[in-house]
Amino acid sequence: MIKVAPSILSADFRNIEKELKKVESSGADLIHLDVMDGHFVPNITFGPMIVRDINRSTELPLDVHLMIENPDSYLEVFVQAGADYLTVSIEACRHLHRTLSRIRELNVKVGCALNPATPFELVKPVMKKLDLLLIMTVNPGFGGQKFIPEILPKIKEAKEFIIKNDLKTEIEVDGGINPKTAQSVIQNGATVLVAGDAIFKSRDYKEVIRELKEMKLDR
Repeated sequence: MIKVAPSILSADFRNIEKELKKVESSGADLIHLDVMDGHFVPNITFGPMIVRDINRSTELPLDVHLMIENPDSYLEVFVQAGADYLTVSIEACRHLHRTLSRIRELNVKVGCALNPATPFELVKPVMKKLDLLLIMTVNPGFGGQKFIPEILPKIKEAKEFIIKNDLKTEIEVDGGINPKTAQSVIQNGATVLVAGDAIFKSRDYKEVIRELKEMKLDR
């Protein structure tokens, strides 16, 4: 079953509680939060206080992606703020195995993200530790970017590895996802779709989420 995680980076923060309730009632499965520090990526978004307030405003699980330097220093505070899934970017982790083990100790779902230029090969040694593999289909930092189709083979490679090793890891994709691009990422193995502009810039959140979940694939 395909899950949809609206990315609040594209939401109207003047009415964030209303936006959250709207996607919640429209069939969203998770709320995706991109935490950016202006160093690891060229943008600044929000920290644990905003995550905490969002957690108070929705019943949906929070899917938190730490696009920050030194993520090890902030794991506990984001879990305390309400993260249900905590994802770190492989490029920001000096000792990835240790970081992922610590997230597991905090009793939340463990995620690892790969930027577009990072090969799947690098995450293979820790795949058994992951509940979620996040494959970026744009260069991280800003919403509204164009989907990079050259990433599709990486998604397929990850899916084949998961099947071959009998893992239960979900494959999440983030970047330029909409009803037009969703078909190809699902075809190649994605199970969780992060969508920002496609949902929050639309007139009908429910229809877009339904369309993403019920995508008919070419066989």
